[in-house]
Amino acid sequence: MENHSIISAQTQGRKVESIQPWLLARARSRSLSSLRPNFAPLRLCGVFLVVLLLMSLTLLTPAAAQEPTDTIRVDTRVVFLDALVKDKRTGIPISDLKPENFQVFDDGKPRSISYFTREGQARKPLALVIILDCREDGAGRFLKRPEILKAMSDELAKLPPEDEVAIMAMNISEDEKRIWLTEFTHDRDKIVAALARVPAFVEHPENIDSGPKSDEDRDKAKAEEQKQQSKGILTINAGDKPPAAPQPSPTPADVVETEVIKGKNGATVVRTTKKDGSISVKRTSSSGKVVVEIDDIYDMAAAVHDSSRTSKLERPNSQTAIVWVSDGIAPIFFEDRDATEKVLIHDNVIFNSLTVELRTLFKFLMPIGKPIAGWMGVSLYGSAKQLAQRSGGEAVRVNRVSDYGSGLQKVIGNLTARYSLGFSLSEDEKDDGHLHNLEVRVKAEDAKGKTRKLNVSSRQGYYMPTEGKEAIVNRSN
Repeated sequence: MENHSIISAQTQGRKVESIQPWLLARARSRSLSSLRPNFAPLRLCGVFLVVLLLMSLTLLTPAAAQEPTDTIRVDTRVVFLDALVKDKRTGIPISDLKPENFQVFDDGKPRSISYFTREGQARKPLALVIILDCREDGAGRFLKRPEILKAMSDELAKLPPEDEVAIMAMNISEDEKRIWLTEFTHDRDKIVAALARVPAFVEHPENIDSGPKSDEDRDKAKAEEQKQQSKGILTINAGDKPPAAPQPSPTPADVVETEVIKGKNGATVVRTTKKDGSISVKRTSSSGKVVVEIDDIYDMAAAVHDSSRTSKLERPNSQTAIVWVSDGIAPIFFEDRDATEKVLIHDNVIFNSLTVELRTLFKFLMPIGKPIAGWMGVSLYGSAKQLAQRSGGEAVRVNRVSDYGSGLQKVIGNLTARYSLGFSLSEDEKDDGHLHNLEVRVKAEDAKGKTRKLNVSSRQGYYMPTEGKEAIVNRSN
């Protein structure tokens, strides 16, 4: 939603400029009279009159400018969405389309397009979040190579000054630690320095917190290590089996947020975020017979939440886009994935993925693991691609070294080569709290009059705001 205000004003006070020459002439004539001693009182009187006249003109000017204006309050609510249109055969973005080539459907009903700009025209600056999955048996085995990191940093350096990048590394070591390598920046040196830290996270993850430590810090680290070893990471209770030994639940003082997610099939997921940043997830099937609990994880859902929240706070006027770099394996409950999709659509975040090749062992185990994971309500592979499709982003596969640079180039190019469309909501359209499905259709002909075959990408839904915002329009008479 955006507000539109128009402010017009008129210039006042031009009379002073036309009177000034006369005043100067009058002042000169009065100053000549100073050559005659007998007329000194008249000279002082003339100067006094000139000063009074100047003061009166100065006081009259702002009074004239304070003419009454009409103030009109306009409540305009607009749904905006970006659409990427590419040639179906070549994959090249199409840039010569007009408003009449587009149709927007809201829950299957056509909407009148009231706002339209072509690619690159008045676009928002990018707030690009790069998330690197550093698992050594996954994308980490490629991300530790300097030539790949250089290909990525070279491509990010081509961004215009208004676009900024933040980089996060996650899945570091067995504890699944994560760290923001850099905040939003356009400084190439900071980006290069941030990416240069990645190989150490992959090869020597135990040194992520390396540095001088006091005895107290070492004692705390040792206690935390013992705590990690003593508690269960994954607990499954199925059927009539006796439940596993209960794990100590966090006290209310330790909990920052508890989110309850109800799935379409009746299953329930409870996500608990604690002050130390750790997250525990518990899923209960619709029958209540299958309960899966995972402690201290930082998964795709958490990374998307953090990225969206951070960009909203630090870059509220930018278009947020996420680039997820992994091997595609991202275990996530189905209900959690649906909730993550909702976050992306609600916050208008475009999700993209660069997916590296799976290890041979994982390719062999995937057909076996998928049915088991499905029984547990977990998606093992493919969630990144689905989130990209639903939010209007790109899912790109990378294999060779050059693919990382060209893959980023494709993602960034498609982010900046979009049409911006918008339609207005009427006053009687109230927020119902539900997702409204969006579909963008494009019809265009080529030079020979034949219908062009096109692919269209855009976010596939929106949530209505609870209230519209007022815009004030001032009109001077």
